[in-house]
Amino acid sequence: MNRRIVVGLDGSAESVAAAHWAAREALLRGEPLHLVHAEIWSPPHVGPSAGSEERRQGARTLLREASDELLDKHPRLDVSAESCDGRPAASLAHAAEGASMLVLGSRGLGALKGFVLGSVGMAVILAVERPVVLVRASEDALPHAQERHLDRNVVVGVDTGRPCDALLSFAFDEASRRDCTLHALHTWMLPPLAGSGAAYNPEVNAQIARSKQTGLEKMLRPWQDMYPAVGLEAEVMVGPASDHLLEAGSDAGLMVVGRRVRRSSIGTHIGPVAHAVLHHSRAPVAVIAHE
Repeated sequence: MNRRIVVGLDGSAESVAAAHWAAREALLRGEPLHLVHAEIWSPPHVGPSAGSEERRQGARTLLREASDELLDKHPRLDVSAESCDGRPAASLAHAAEGASMLVLGSRGLGALKGFVLGSVGMAVILAVERPVVLVRASEDALPHAQERHLDRNVVVGVDTGRPCDALLSFAFDEASRRDCTLHALHTWMLPPLAGSGAAYNPEVNAQIARSKQTGLEKMLRPWQDMYPAVGLEAEVMVGPASDHLLEAGSDAGLMVVGRRVRRSSIGTHIGPVAHAVLHHSRAPVAVIAHE
């Protein structure tokens, strides 16, 4: 493992915010921060263009100024920088190999306060099996006193039918490092009305809810034993997972969602819940790949 935090930097306000968020995370973990700027200077079949050297120089200036700003805000930070000639998604994925996480900026949807996940961001998420964190240019991403993240909880979406050690390990570890509460949320849907009228009986619903709650708590118990200092809120709710997660994470410091690694080129590569959270979460979102 190449323990470091990698952040993609393109000069946008979102990528600068992501760099500040990543700097705090690097200090929290005691790991170095590596800034990466990736751009195709000139297509291979064309050869060097007249402006390619100017663009290279611009990238070097961007990285130097960003490094200086981060060190000014965080004197204890170990920061390095790299400029890559190549497709951004592929270059960032390569830089993230073995890293603790990759951090990217993502543009907000104005009044909707959500993410615009562009083609580069989606391509990177699908190519990288390390944790990827998407950060908006908002209050959450700006520098704060004592080089810490905002004092807010971590929210993780849990599917009790598909236990995921990678997801829970990341969520509990992050809550432990931040010394905050972890809110684990599992949702379930009522069965279709046809042939399942009993499921709409309040007593039946309550029984199902108790069973779901017991299943969630059983799933989380080994992790709670490993992280006894982490305050845990385990909650089961009826209804669409994405809606409840977004509501629970409206004031969170970090949202954690999973995505299944799919080796086939056919079909969806990121689930609907992760997709919705990525596009509409107000908080930074960590995407954890798992089998």
